Amino acid sequence: MDTLNGLPAHPLLVHIPVVFVPLTALMAIVVVLWPAAQRRLGILVPLFALATLIAIPITTSAGEALQQQLGNPPFIEHHAELGEQMIYWSGPLFGLTVLWWALHNERIVAAVQTRVPSMTGLTRRVVDIVLAVAILAVAIASIVMVYRIGDSGAQAVWG
Repeated sequence: MDTLNGLPAHPLLVHIPVVFVPLTALMAIVVVLWPAAQRRLGILVPLFALATLIAIPITTSAGEALQQQLGNPPFIEHHAELGEQMIYWSGPLFGLTVLWWALHNERIVAAVQTRVPSMTGLTRRVVDIVLAVAILAVAIASIVMVYRIGDSGAQAVWG
């Protein structure tokens, strides 16, 4: 997808990850740190993470088309390299939020406990802590990456 109504698609599509990455990351952080939020947000966090994961390659593909159209100047090359790294953060964020949701969904937990009755409360707590730390790290890194990508894009356009 190179253009939308004759305009380069990348500057239009980029708004999806610019909004969804920080929103998804913040929702993931809130869910991990505030158990009541998990009950309220439930499946929304993994769904937003999925939408983000889908939007990233579409946006980067449109960016590559625009980059080729502009002749691949060095200031855009840096922005493109950073943009291509975003998938490495949104993919794990999606996977981790799905796992967190599944481990905190009462129906799924009940089904697992009938098949794996040896899972103790301590094991569950350790899994929760490890998963929470991973989600916090990936969510924060995702926000930082969106900032870095956006800043390099702004520098490429306005610098």
